[in-house]
Amino acid sequence: MTKPSLPDLLHAAVSAVGGTERPGQVAMAEAVAEAIDDTSHRLIQAGTGTGKSLGYLVPALAHGERVVVATATLALQRQLVERDLPRTVEALHPQLRRRPQFAMLKGRSNYLCLHRLHEGAPQDEEDGLFDQFEAATPTSKLGQDLLRLRDWADETETGDRDDLTPGVSDKAWSQISVSSRECLGATKCAYGAECFAEAARERAKLADVVVTNHALLAIDAIEGAPVLPPHEVLIVDEAHELVSRVTGVATGELTPGQVNRAVKRAAKLVDEKTADSLQTASETFERVMELALPGRLEEIPEDLGYALMALRDASRNVISAIGNTRDKSVHDEDAVRKQALAAVETVHGVAERIMNGSEYDVVWYERHDRFGATVRVAPLSVSGLLREKLFTERSVVLTSATLKLGGDFNGVAASLGLSPEGVEGDDVPQWKGLDVGSPFDYPKQGILYVAKHLATPGREGTRGDMMDELAELIEAAGGRTLGLFSSMRGAKAAAEELRGRLENPILLQGEETLGELIKNFAADPKTCLFGTLSLWQGVDVPGPSCQLVVMDRIPFPRPDDPLMSARQKSVEERGGNGFMAVAATHAALLMAQGAGRLVRATGDKGVVAVLDPRLATARYGSFLRATLPDFWYTTDRNQVRRSLAAIDAAAQADGK
Repeated sequence: MTKPSLPDLLHAAVSAVGGTERPGQVAMAEAVAEAIDDTSHRLIQAGTGTGKSLGYLVPALAHGERVVVATATLALQRQLVERDLPRTVEALHPQLRRRPQFAMLKGRSNYLCLHRLHEGAPQDEEDGLFDQFEAATPTSKLGQDLLRLRDWADETETGDRDDLTPGVSDKAWSQISVSSRECLGATKCAYGAECFAEAARERAKLADVVVTNHALLAIDAIEGAPVLPPHEVLIVDEAHELVSRVTGVATGELTPGQVNRAVKRAAKLVDEKTADSLQTASETFERVMELALPGRLEEIPEDLGYALMALRDASRNVISAIGNTRDKSVHDEDAVRKQALAAVETVHGVAERIMNGSEYDVVWYERHDRFGATVRVAPLSVSGLLREKLFTERSVVLTSATLKLGGDFNGVAASLGLSPEGVEGDDVPQWKGLDVGSPFDYPKQGILYVAKHLATPGREGTRGDMMDELAELIEAAGGRTLGLFSSMRGAKAAAEELRGRLENPILLQGEETLGELIKNFAADPKTCLFGTLSLWQGVDVPGPSCQLVVMDRIPFPRPDDPLMSARQKSVEERGGNGFMAVAATHAALLMAQGAGRLVRATGDKGVVAVLDPRLATARYGSFLRATLPDFWYTTDRNQVRRSLAAIDAAAQADGK
């Protein structure tokens, strides 16, 4: 039997979802197939509307070997598993003569733990277990959540937190879930045969396509113990998020509260002298943290160094000494011991890492109004880790609507540990970049307006001229505005000010769940939605409800961000341009994602307004603009008001 051709397979898959192939989608599918065939790597920029999910799923399914697809957002994971994969598998079955299996796999703490549910959760005050359902008042929010979880446990087939609707608080979920370190293991656990996390792993072992998230991909790479089943092809969707997700997984932290919980959990499992030593170290650490001021620690202060050394040594002794509990009334000793070990090992690991003082790590203090001080340690760069762990022994395809910064792929490639495109050599992963474009006619569908006449935004203080400009733009647009702010403080200030000046309803992130806010914003064209980071990349509202996207300023990282400033300094010390490599790249990615909120369908029209004159006047402005969709560009404030009014009038005439 002849092997079905890729164009025929793609045609069948696209027809099954009621679409039509687009040139960009065809080019993408061919590039993915080529990468799989010659075990090389691809960076593929595929604009909104390309149909990139099918662009990589069809060649991956046709290949026949196991494929892992890693995404950043829950929404895309669900779309793949609930919509794209079932339809594609059915559509390809007649030609492939097989039905590839697929499965979702996440980290252990995403699944309900039956042991924790039935046996109880270790208390922080005591070291035995308690029945969290008895302890929580049924009238409290926590109590109601826990009772709902108990009912859900009897009916769920997956135990996956994301299948629970509506969701519950992190606090409630933590009562019935465990981390991989706290897990007893299927062979030792009374509920091992029914374990949801183990069942998910078993399904993944049998699947042809495993859908996971960037965090689990990072854990798989960093911790050395494979979590994902062996695979020949890795596809990273939303790849612009990968570096920050891997950095997050590779970041360690210590807080006095966390150390104190570890002390309490271990106290009855070791002799009194060993327990007292950890308690004393914990108290010393807490005193140091009370005086901690936010900022990077280029050298570890003497008092912190002493406290961490004491913590490291005392926790090492506890780990060696942990045995059976001295309290005979405690039931389920294995779970208590495992929980205590996990807590103490985390303290030991982070304290030792900071004390080792690697030149490749950045250490800093943070302060939070509610939670007090934290000491954090993160890798200066994850590029070496990614180069070593990601690009060996498999084909890797990285795709996103935003991978070309300032006109080429090399900036993103460098952050992933790749050499510039075309560089040959031993141990140099070979990759190609491909921009498959977008089906949208950006110059005709959108305008990029830069408010060149405004004052340059400063670090502090309100921007009266910016507020006036924003109000006038919203009035011209008749509402229909998504306001993207570089800080929550800026979003709140704008919402408060404009609620007093405009008749348009203004929704503010944080006042309702994100899903509810987006639903309400989409339902009423007169409404505006203001918010910060998650809105820059999480809003998909095609049609007339979103015809003006406003960015209050270029979203450079804060100058006092310890990790970003350390990365910038490191580039400069190697003779590079730290500002362009770190700050401008960070801003370009966010701005491209933000601007991508405007045109989500072929009929969409509107304006992206940037209320920061530096996009027009600064030397780096052209780099940032080259990263944005190719909208028609203007700095003429009167022209943009006329255009917005015309777009609003057209939408009203259509009854929208």
